Amino acid sequence: MTLPASGGFGIYVHWPFCQAKCPYCDFNSHVRHTAVDQARFAAAFERELAYFAERTPGRTVNSIFLGGGTPSLMEPATVGRILDAISGLWSVDPAVEVSMEANPSSVEAGRFRGYRTAGVNRLSLGVQALNDTDLKRLGRLHNTAQAKTAIDIARSTFERISFDLIYARPGQDADGWRAELAAAIDLAADHLSLYQLTIEQGTPFFDLHRAGKLVTPDGDLAAGLYEITQELCALRGLPAYEVSNHAAPDAQCQHNLVYWRYGDYVGTGPGAHGRLTSATGKSATAVERHPETWLEAVERQGHGLVEDLGLTEEQQGDEFLLMGLRLVEGVDLARYRSIAGREIDPRRIAQLIEHGMIERLGPDWVRVTPTGFLLLDAVVADLAA
Repeated sequence: MTLPASGGFGIYVHWPFCQAKCPYCDFNSHVRHTAVDQARFAAAFERELAYFAERTPGRTVNSIFLGGGTPSLMEPATVGRILDAISGLWSVDPAVEVSMEANPSSVEAGRFRGYRTAGVNRLSLGVQALNDTDLKRLGRLHNTAQAKTAIDIARSTFERISFDLIYARPGQDADGWRAELAAAIDLAADHLSLYQLTIEQGTPFFDLHRAGKLVTPDGDLAAGLYEITQELCALRGLPAYEVSNHAAPDAQCQHNLVYWRYGDYVGTGPGAHGRLTSATGKSATAVERHPETWLEAVERQGHGLVEDLGLTEEQQGDEFLLMGLRLVEGVDLARYRSIAGREIDPRRIAQLIEHGMIERLGPDWVRVTPTGFLLLDAVVADLAA
């Protein structure tokens, strides 16, 4: 198996604003009850991108991802300014994937054609559920009919689309998830992101769960729902290529592959993280989370960086395993050695193979087995020890 040695180079743009904060969400998202000055924020993105371009000379952009928050709250003109800035600062691959997250409300769906004209060629819709009761419980502002309309418009507008669903929701059983997933596959084009609900500290769902007012499926049922997901998607031509992502052949999200193959990426916008390689090694970057504080910092000094840390070889090796073992394709142990400066203990590899957690695809290539994916965190920890 041969993959790009560097993992690629991408740009992540974080738009931090939402119409409402979902009760399960711990992302850096903020609700504003007055209009956001989009022209001012666009100018700040242009300036911070210029700063990062100076740190990454000679790189070619393989992917761009506009995430959030809710990027589909941006005007198409704002998206256009950001994409124009990127193309003016870096060489951009002619086949670049430009993804944008969107929520499927009717107002935002009406903007889709404007985003396509601005340069977006892949849309990722935050559908999350295909029944109105669960959408309301999840705090979503759209209903099932609006979601289906948005999917139809997206399919007629963009070259590629994806949408997300959350499963292992309160009250969900195997038969219900199987039927909902089958309906989602009928609506899907070539990509689905299917995530188990996780209860994140600091969210309203965490408080409800701790108080016993929100009951999620137990471990056995959650594992059963995961297995249904893998089986049904594979049967319908959307096999997993990562633990939570499913795609038709050649339809994988290229930007996420930059992360999982341990490439470099610029992270711009409030709360964005990045990984950048220079002559002195690889650095982890993070910028100010609070939108207005970030805006003022960029206007004052050209960037909103609050973290810029050089990573040790050991840290890079751990990150490489943590990201790469999520992929069905697995990882190249020779690349691990070049990054981490050491071998993985062959006895650990042998033990995990013996227990059916990983398998070899070649002398220097291993991947997690379907059984191992159910215990992925433990497998990664064992290899990285």
